[in-house]
Amino acid sequence: SSGINAEYGQAEKPKDAKKKPAKSGKPAVITYTFDHAEGEKKNVSGDMPASYSPGYVEAAWYDWWEKSGFFKPEYGRDITEPNPEGSYCMVIPPPNVTGILHIGHALTNSIEDALVRYNRMMGKTTLWVPGCDHAGIATQVVVEKQLRKTRDLSRHDIGREAFVAEAMKWKVEKEAYIYKQLRAMGGTLR
Repeated sequence: SSGINAEYGQAEKPKDAKKKPAKSGKPAVITYTFDHAEGEKKNVSGDMPASYSPGYVEAAWYDWWEKSGFFKPEYGRDITEPNPEGSYCMVIPPPNVTGILHIGHALTNSIEDALVRYNRMMGKTTLWVPGCDHAGIATQVVVEKQLRKTRDLSRHDIGREAFVAEAMKWKVEKEAYIYKQLRAMGGTLR
């Protein structure tokens, strides 16, 4: 045999060629396992993992940043005195509480975070306030769909008070998750 598959013009593998070992699925997730008190600076004295592992790298830092007061407007200065460098304040445009944040939110929040960090590095008193939707019409639509899907009911079937309670339950749940996502991105929120 010439080693070429005549029909397709591709090289043939010899019959005795070694097979590659089968992959065992997903690579192991490397996590940060050092003992440390919550809010204390992360112990970085151990060896780093051979490959990047977000769970390892990002673990424990945000709690320490918050405990250290890095995101407070008055960080490093007396807030009762006017800051000669000025101030910078921004509110996150509130995402709808219709679900979870998506890549568009991540992009917007990354840009806003960079602006806040830049102004903080310039010596200004900074405040970045998280906002969240108040459970408006978009939320009503999502909750109505969820009611229909899970319990085959409409808002009319359960009545106004029960529907408002369902909408508020949804809002509280999604709002908490949205704030958790914002923190996971490392945003310098107050």
